[in-house]
Amino acid sequence: MKKAFKILGKTLLGIVGFVIVYILFAFVLSRITVNSEDEDKNEDVTIYIKTNGVHTDIVVPIKTEFKDWSEKVQFSHIKSQDSTTQYIGFGWGDKGFYLNTPEWADLKFSTAFNAAFYLGTSAMHATFYKQIRESESCVKINISKAEYEKLIDYIEHSFQHDANGNPILINATTYGQNDSFYEANRKYHLFYTCNTWANNALKASNQKAALWTPSDTGIFCHYQ
Repeated sequence: MKKAFKILGKTLLGIVGFVIVYILFAFVLSRITVNSEDEDKNEDVTIYIKTNGVHTDIVVPIKTEFKDWSEKVQFSHIKSQDSTTQYIGFGWGDKGFYLNTPEWADLKFSTAFNAAFYLGTSAMHATFYKQIRESESCVKINISKAEYEKLIDYIEHSFQHDANGNPILINATTYGQNDSFYEANRKYHLFYTCNTWANNALKASNQKAALWTPSDTGIFCHYQ
């Protein structure tokens, strides 16, 4: 019995130690800025980073001379795009979280466990906006054509595509009338979260970002 308690104690101590180290690394590495100086001063495209308090999306114009996202990414409930849509937000995350956990009250232990330990699959979430307003949770960033093309490439490679090169739509109930879900590449885990994906999107387009972050605060602290 004593041996069992010792093993249990060591296990709990190990878990607590891991959590402390994880939080410490997350805080320190998220405060280290990369791409602090943008060498390309052209401001051809306006994008946004937008958070709901937990999850960060990259919001881009639905259509520019460089890319028309409506050609491949659509509302899930209709076949034609709403002509009043001006922006589209992209987020990446664990498929189980996206489809089965619309609110924190719906979170199941199995969903959290699978996501944290590389056992689930991922999805891309597209949200359509008629307008975007700047706020503490929505920051505007002006980038160049070359930087936007790098961002386009990063986002496109996050989608899984069928044999015809089209994103694979997930037939699932959405959060509302203005979004859709698609199959995505990579898997979610403790060291590659939805916010890590968004942070890497900023890195890929040579924008200010954290060295590494699992949280939205690790992104937004560089834009205060």
